[in-house]
Amino acid sequence: MNKKRPKYLDLRLIKLPLPGFISILHRVSGLLLFLALPLFLWMLQSSLLSIETYTQLVAVLRYPLSKLILICLLWAFLHHLCAGIRYLAIDMHIGVGLTHARASSKWVLFVSLGLTVLMGAWLW
Repeated sequence: MNKKRPKYLDLRLIKLPLPGFISILHRVSGLLLFLALPLFLWMLQSSLLSIETYTQLVAVLRYPLSKLILICLLWAFLHHLCAGIRYLAIDMHIGVGLTHARASSKWVLFVSLGLTVLMGAWLW
């Protein structure tokens, strides 16, 4: 058995299909949301504690870097929501075929990015 196959897997040469890419982004967005949970809880606490802490929070959120972080977290939420709806539909055997899976992956990507742009423009 003299086979000339690679001894290691070169991940740069693998072409991942769009549904696989959406799956990885779903996991990444879930991780971002999980890691941002203390930030969200701190913001909620600051907004509810007193008027002084609320005004300090509003002052912090006026910086462009904090707005950019919030827009990234908004994308994570919207992508995780849209992809989660897609996976629920797949679990109910809706859109299981290859063409439907590719089309729903494109819809998840476009809807989540479109909603992020719309809501991010309102946030900015």
